[in-house]
Amino acid sequence: MIGLMLERFCMALRVLVGVLTIVLALPVAAQVIARYTGIIPVYLWTEELATFIFVWVVMIGSMIAVWDGTHFHVAVLPEAKSPLLSLLQKGFVLVLLIFFGLMFAWYGIEYTKFGSIQNSVMMGANMALTHVSVPLAGLVWAVFSGYRLSEAIREYRDARSA
Repeated sequence: MIGLMLERFCMALRVLVGVLTIVLALPVAAQVIARYTGIIPVYLWTEELATFIFVWVVMIGSMIAVWDGTHFHVAVLPEAKSPLLSLLQKGFVLVLLIFFGLMFAWYGIEYTKFGSIQNSVMMGANMALTHVSVPLAGLVWAVFSGYRLSEAIREYRDARSA
């Protein structure tokens, strides 16, 4: 049940990152056209907008990568053969991910508060719009990793009882 909800949430994140990537192409295209053709005037706010969208694309992409198990994972040791060693390998990475995710969430709150007292130069947008992506990503990393850890524990128990 929880896994299905998280999978659907991740699918929504995939759609969102796709939409944001398409939207990102618009201000970037406007910048390129303005700078190299002179057809339209150079709008500096497009650069800020592109930066804001890019930050969100990166942070949402990291959330998706944590769900897929492709982020923060380097295969240094060969895949463990025994269920216990497999659990320890996966569990070590997932516990670290939970820890760092919670750190990002906790300290990201102060980072967002700091951003909330600033506005961007060209657009006048509140910087909390991008800063809030840090604690949000950390929270999602921790939730996704916690679920993956519970799956790894369940796999271990199933393998032991079989």
